[in-house]
Amino acid sequence: MTDAKAPEFDRHMLEALVCPVTHGTLSYDAARQELVSKTAGLAFPIRAGIPIMLIDEARQLKAD
Repeated sequence: MTDAKAPEFDRHMLEALVCPVTHGTLSYDAARQELVSKTAGLAFPIRAGIPIMLIDEARQLKAD
């Protein structure tokens, strides 16, 4: 039995990455494996340790 764990996101990338819509800061949601732009109301997925910064791939955040 092998451990098929996906590569983890390198948190140092947060220093270089910005929201492609607002150019603002992003926060890391480890539980959902997403980078969140609260200003844009979008969450960008992280797949196999790689952030997918495409607007078409982002999940719309719902207002509480």
